Amino acid sequence: MKSLIECIPNVSEGRRDDVVARISAAALAAGPGVLLLDSTSDRDHNRSVLTFLGDGPSLVRAMAGLAAAALEEIDLTRHQGGHPRLGAVDVIPFVPIRGATSADCVALAKQLGERLAATYSLPVYLYEDAASSEGRRNLATIRKGEFEGLAKKMADPEWKPDYGPSRPHPTGGAVVVGARAPLIAYNVNLGTSDLALADRIAKAIRHVSGGYRFVKAMGVKLEERGIVQVSINMTNYEKTPLHRVFETVRSEAERHGVPVVGSEIVGLVPQPALLAAASHYLRLEADPGPQVLENKLLDVAFDALERSAE
Repeated sequence: MKSLIECIPNVSEGRRDDVVARISAAALAAGPGVLLLDSTSDRDHNRSVLTFLGDGPSLVRAMAGLAAAALEEIDLTRHQGGHPRLGAVDVIPFVPIRGATSADCVALAKQLGERLAATYSLPVYLYEDAASSEGRRNLATIRKGEFEGLAKKMADPEWKPDYGPSRPHPTGGAVVVGARAPLIAYNVNLGTSDLALADRIAKAIRHVSGGYRFVKAMGVKLEERGIVQVSINMTNYEKTPLHRVFETVRSEAERHGVPVVGSEIVGLVPQPALLAAASHYLRLEADPGPQVLENKLLDVAFDALERSAE
C-alpha cells in the first residue's frame, strides 16, 4: 500500500491571498501527486496553515518548491503579525497518516532539512520526533526570540542549526522541520480586548506552567476584531480532549466577567476529536463513530473496492 503522509507548513503570510495562492501552487507544481487538503489564513496572526497529503518523496519535493516561493514572496524585515515566527516558512511538520511511521517522517524531515540548507542557504532546526537533542523538541523553545532575535541567538554555539549556515537568511530567517503526531490548532476567542487576561488563561491551561499535559497556549490580540484569543495547540486530543480545554477557558474567563464569543479550528482535525466533544455535550451513552452516516458510506465503499480488486 502506498504510504500517506500529511505535511502542514506554516508560512508567515496571512493577509495577501494572492501570495498564499502562489506559494501553494509552487508546492503542487514541484511535487506532482501531492494534494492540497486545506488552506487557512489569519490576518491578525499574519500566518497561513497549509495542509498537504502525499507520499514521502513527493512531499519533500513539494516543500522545497514551497520554500523557494515563500523566500521570494515574504520579507520578514517587513512582516508584522500576532503569531510568533522564526522564518518566512516558519515550521514544516510531517505526520504519518497511513502506511507510514514516525521513523519514516523523521527521515523525511532530515532529507528536507538538508535540501533546504544546501539549496537556499537556509538555517534549519529539527524538532519534536526529529529533534537532535531533547532541548530542541519544543517548537516554542526554538522559536523564542523570533526573527528579530535570531542573529543574536545563532551566535551562541548552543543554537548552531542542524543544517545550513550559522546566520539567518536575510529575509527568510530560519525554518523548523520535524515529525510529530496529529496536532489540533484550536483557538478560543474572548469578548474583551484585555490581552493580559488571555495570557493568564493561557498560562493556566498550558503544560509548561502547570496546566494540561498536552496543551500549549498563548494569548493573542485580534486587532481587526478588537478582541483577544487564547491560541492553543493540542498535541494529544485523546489524553486531553477539546471539550475539557474549552470548558476550562470558559470557566476562567467567566470568573472575570468575560464571555467566550466563539472558537475555531485552524486547518484539519481528526474526526474522533469532534465526536468526543459531541459525545460529552450530548451525554451520549455509546461511541457515536459507527452511527455517523458518512463513516458508514465510506466503509461500504471501501468494502466494495476491495471485493472488486479480488
